[in-house]
Amino acid sequence: MGGGAPLPPALWLLSCFFTLLCLEEITGFDNNMVHSFPLTLQLDSSLKEQTGALIPEMPPNSSPQPLIPLLAPSPLAPFSNSSTPKLSGQCTLNFSAVESLMKTTAVDCWASFAPFLANVICCPQLQATLAILIGQSSKNSGMLALDSTRANYCLSDVQQILQSRGANPDLQHICSIHPSNFSEASCPVSDVNGFESVVDSSKLLAACQKVDPVNECCSQKCQSAILDAARELAFRDGGLPSLNVAHLSSERTSRIDDCRSIVLRWLSSRLDPLSAQQVLRRISNCNVNAVCPLVFPNAENVGRECGNKIKNHTTCCNAMDSYIVHLQKQSFITNLQALDCASLLGLQLQKMNISRNIYNYCHVTLKDFSLQVGSQESGCLLPSLPSDATFDPFSGISFTCDLNDNIAAPWPNASQAPSSSCNKTVKLPALPAATSAHPGKSMMGMMLALLIDSLLTFMLLV
Repeated sequence: MGGGAPLPPALWLLSCFFTLLCLEEITGFDNNMVHSFPLTLQLDSSLKEQTGALIPEMPPNSSPQPLIPLLAPSPLAPFSNSSTPKLSGQCTLNFSAVESLMKTTAVDCWASFAPFLANVICCPQLQATLAILIGQSSKNSGMLALDSTRANYCLSDVQQILQSRGANPDLQHICSIHPSNFSEASCPVSDVNGFESVVDSSKLLAACQKVDPVNECCSQKCQSAILDAARELAFRDGGLPSLNVAHLSSERTSRIDDCRSIVLRWLSSRLDPLSAQQVLRRISNCNVNAVCPLVFPNAENVGRECGNKIKNHTTCCNAMDSYIVHLQKQSFITNLQALDCASLLGLQLQKMNISRNIYNYCHVTLKDFSLQVGSQESGCLLPSLPSDATFDPFSGISFTCDLNDNIAAPWPNASQAPSSSCNKTVKLPALPAATSAHPGKSMMGMMLALLIDSLLTFMLLV
């Protein structure tokens, strides 16, 4: 084993005392005092090994392994958010024009958190940054796309820059980013002049210059304008070649999607980077909140214990709790996503002859569907308009998270299809509960304990 002078007994005991104090504070963490909380998640081993996969391998019958928030990094593994990236020298994009966005993206896609914030924060921010990067660069190049060779170099450079600032090294896989995210793909228009000769650019800019964060998802003012412009670009040459109906539909959809990327890049060239980020993120929020991102494992055990006439309350709810635990290990989700997830799971359970409102029967709330922090009563539910994560060199990564609002999961009506978010009757808070915004004494105690323990460890290493 390694050498070194033995520790003085008094100092050793003092360090142990403060370490135990830290552990006591962590395990007694008061979840009613958290709002935008610094997180360095101590993930269990199964999650660490599956950063690219959202569903754990074990069946839904084991006890949960909750995630534990720490208010500071380990003194032996401090946060570091800067190193020198190895760039290809072959990418012509203007990275300096989006410097602040690259910093934001690196934090939103921080190494440990990227797989768990991917759907809501990380990937929407990364995709917006790429569109803005190409859009801003088009001011000089006149091009809204890169050729395949340049696209490969630029994709590598983006990954290198973000990774050098602490982002996850596997973002290409996590967010399904490919060289086509830099090229025109199947869209027949790839230059600014060609774009403006086809699209009514003043109409498009008027519809999307400012996007209403609340009403856009239902009114679709900007999204409709973007879709119209994408269609105009896609069929500029008079339409697609004659194909069979099924292939034509697929080809048509693919080309419109590729042209939509061109439209977003052009929009980004007409706005300053921060305004463009706001527009693109607000549009992406509509798509994020429209779909439940969770994958539901087999629910046979729940169906067996809770189906038909429930014989044993405890056995039924234990089966339900065990099932929910495995949903809680997938990702952080928004409150609107939680509504969709609750509806989808409820319909699935109803098909298994569970007619009773099992959510009410077993006290299942919306936050039970999101990734858990601390105890099982601390489900981290993101607001429907998620904000970016923030980085602090002392306390780590923070993001707005509601741990307090215990909104009951609504049991779906089997005779009705799930309603869209524009028609939902459940009232969700615009912001997390007020008590979340005030750090409590237990948090302050833990911060003090960690600080003192870190100083002691530092003294021992000097």
